[in-house]
Amino acid sequence: MAHHRLKGSRLGTISYETDRNIPPQPRQIARYRTADGAEFDVPFADGAEAPGRWQCRNGMEGSLLNGVAEEPKKGKHVRTPWDMLRERRTIEELDELLAERLAIIGARRRGGDGPRAHSRPADRD
Repeated sequence: MAHHRLKGSRLGTISYETDRNIPPQPRQIARYRTADGAEFDVPFADGAEAPGRWQCRNGMEGSLLNGVAEEPKKGKHVRTPWDMLRERRTIEELDELLAERLAIIGARRRGGDGPRAHSRPADRD
């Protein structure tokens, strides 16, 4: 069985020029330290500004050691469902609603026919 080599081209551009006489681009090394004391280096292009914080391979965030660390950004307050509820109702209104619902639940448990929020249709035979 003959072994034939398939000739073809790859997708994208490929440079067939060798890298022998091409000097590498100048780089700067930024050093970061995580909260647990681990240090790691990140290479950047010479002249590029290294960010004040960088996430390392283990997922922890490190602070820049050899440079000026930027101030952490202040995020907006995240509105929770409780915050949105408090915008619509006062504590007194919520206490009233709670008392009503507890009365309904108590009546159901005692077997009474209190008002039902979710009434079910009667079974038809």
